[in-house]
Amino acid sequence: MKEKILIVDDQFGIRILLNEVFQKEGYQTFQAANGVQALELVKKNSPDLVLLDMKIPGMDGIEILKRLKVIDPDIRVIIMTAYGELDMIQEAKELGAITHFAKPFDIDDIRAAVRKYIPQKAK
Repeated sequence: MKEKILIVDDQFGIRILLNEVFQKEGYQTFQAANGVQALELVKKNSPDLVLLDMKIPGMDGIEILKRLKVIDPDIRVIIMTAYGELDMIQEAKELGAITHFAKPFDIDDIRAAVRKYIPQKAK
């Protein structure tokens, strides 16, 4: 069974880039442009890891993270932010985010983090 990654970002280009990279790595990927889509996808597909942008119109990343943790307290979330907002990063980590990346990020760094944090299932 393939490990599942949910990519949550309001920027289409970033979703497509991450989607392509992780599909090539052999993961099953899902994409959400906003919080409502993200929460639905988590309920339906139980991803192993969520890549979550913090700056999303409507429901922001902190609110999405809080709601994800209600659905699945053990869900693994890596946050991405274009801003050096240390307060938001700190709050996200207190809510259970495992690490963060500042945009623009190095795709190899994210790839390495995903490999590190997705629990390897028995193939």
